[in-house]
Amino acid sequence: MLKSLNTTKFVSVAILSAVLAGCGSQAPSSSTSTAPTVATSLASAPLAPNVYLAQAANSKDPQQRDTYLLLAAHSYINANDYAAAQKLLKSMLPSLTQVPTLVAEHKYLTARVLEHTSTPLDALKTLTYPSTWVLPGWQMAAYHQLRAHLFQLNKQPIDQVRELSLLTTYLPPAEASEVNNQIWQVLQPMHEQTLLEFTKDAKSPVFAGWLQLAYIAKHYAVDPNQLVRYLGDWQKQNPYHPAAAKLPADLDHALNAKPYAPKNIAVLLPLTGQRASAANAIRQGILASYLAKPNEQVSVNFYDTANDAVSAYQQAVNAGAEFIIGPLLPNEIDQLLALNTGTAATNTPATGTPATPVAASAPIPQLFLNQTDKFVADANKFYFALSPAQEAADAATRMYQDGVTMPLLLASNDAIGKRMAESFIQAWKKKSDAPIEVYYYDGGDKMKTTVQDALGVRDSQARIARIKELLGNSVQADFRSRQDIDAIYMISTPQELTLLKAFIDVTFSVFTQPVPLYTSSRSRIDNESSQTAQDLNNLTLSDAPWLMQNSEENLMVNTLWPGWNNGQKRLFVMGYDAMDLISKLAQMRSFTGYQFNGRSGVLSVNPDGVINRQLSWGRYQRGSFRQL
Repeated sequence: MLKSLNTTKFVSVAILSAVLAGCGSQAPSSSTSTAPTVATSLASAPLAPNVYLAQAANSKDPQQRDTYLLLAAHSYINANDYAAAQKLLKSMLPSLTQVPTLVAEHKYLTARVLEHTSTPLDALKTLTYPSTWVLPGWQMAAYHQLRAHLFQLNKQPIDQVRELSLLTTYLPPAEASEVNNQIWQVLQPMHEQTLLEFTKDAKSPVFAGWLQLAYIAKHYAVDPNQLVRYLGDWQKQNPYHPAAAKLPADLDHALNAKPYAPKNIAVLLPLTGQRASAANAIRQGILASYLAKPNEQVSVNFYDTANDAVSAYQQAVNAGAEFIIGPLLPNEIDQLLALNTGTAATNTPATGTPATPVAASAPIPQLFLNQTDKFVADANKFYFALSPAQEAADAATRMYQDGVTMPLLLASNDAIGKRMAESFIQAWKKKSDAPIEVYYYDGGDKMKTTVQDALGVRDSQARIARIKELLGNSVQADFRSRQDIDAIYMISTPQELTLLKAFIDVTFSVFTQPVPLYTSSRSRIDNESSQTAQDLNNLTLSDAPWLMQNSEENLMVNTLWPGWNNGQKRLFVMGYDAMDLISKLAQMRSFTGYQFNGRSGVLSVNPDGVINRQLSWGRYQRGSFRQL
């Protein structure tokens, strides 16, 4: 069962009651009450179905009879008895009184039944009202509310926003404000181009206004002056729009956030020792970004953390650093987080002589190049990591968007594999109640056995063996693999990937259509041959957008550092993005809907300062890898 109502809050029963209150009295509280009027009786069905059915049987007026039958169907739905509601609605359709209010209610209740017995799309096809109908406000509110909910279930956020914007016109101001907040939340994950395509919807100016506002907020968030200017223009063009008088809270915060504009940037990296190779890739990315902006009067200084991250940090502070990138390793981050933020030890720059710790005039903003479990949210600290766990969570979102409902996980039996699997499961639980099976594999022949267990083949082979024992070896039978899963997410190393996929390919029975296969950048093979790409046909893989391209910049990096593997290239673009992010971080943190299209992914900042990466996706097809 999809958890859509947990991700977008719609008009509650209490809110809808406020709308209904202005439409007249509610339905009768007992079977002996005076018969209700058509206009008010359909609003709610507090009584048991048999009460309404009895009243319908005693009604001689067809309109009154249909009113009670619709109330009975509504009551069945309230009790989750969708089969009874569906049977009743179907039986009354041929003789239904053709009054718009009654026909509309019949469509509405039928759609509610179809939501639970068929698909959201079938419910939407039923739930359409002609524009010529004149219906009471409570009925139109319920109509747009349900359509918005169905569009959400059907993964159509643009149409969902259109219905929510129409819903607000039938609500009191306080309740409309709640729905406006939900509209803004639905718009946040959308990309700029998607928003731009729908901003010229002349039929619904309120809907178009929301999309225009969301586009402006995303497109100009990096430049507060431009943002203020275009927001002012938007308010003049949309003076009666709900957001014109009161901007969404996060957008208002972004307008007032002061961007970081340091002139002295310090970078803390392990420039020597075992981690120097990884650090050098990040360093080159930072320098490439720095050199791409020759007109900026900014100095960048590197400090080696190989021996002591705290000492490197203090050197940077003494040198007047106004922003710090790094360090890279989690234990180094923990060391710096443990420092007393109110004081900073200082050295005399000329002599290096230790000085007495002094109170820091202001905290130095810092972009750590990793994550740690020990951090406490701080307004001036940010965490940027190429996190495998975060990538697995992003994969869960992608697969859900692709229509996957029953994924299976095959994960390496190690710490990273378990961490990625858990991250995928937690992200999936936010989308769906469907259970997820995880199978952890070891190397060699054990991998094949795990794949067979995961796909149910060993059970099938055992059944065949038992039949042959009973009927003789002359019986011909092929094994059957399970058919209740619709995708597999593989968590593996590059060395394991081709073997794991080969085992999956041969394990699917001849009777079963192979399901889509997904994996992460951790599995991507360096310098893959055409044969390897052919072996990976139909595999979908996530990675940094930059590694999906063949631009001049990619060719330059390959020429300058021909020995780099994919991991080092990802660190290069991480360094590039880290430098580009500095001037944007304050606004990104204030306005969570602001996304930056970086080389390492589509980046956004959580309120706690953790940077999220949304990766690009590609697929192996006909022996080559193509970006989707």
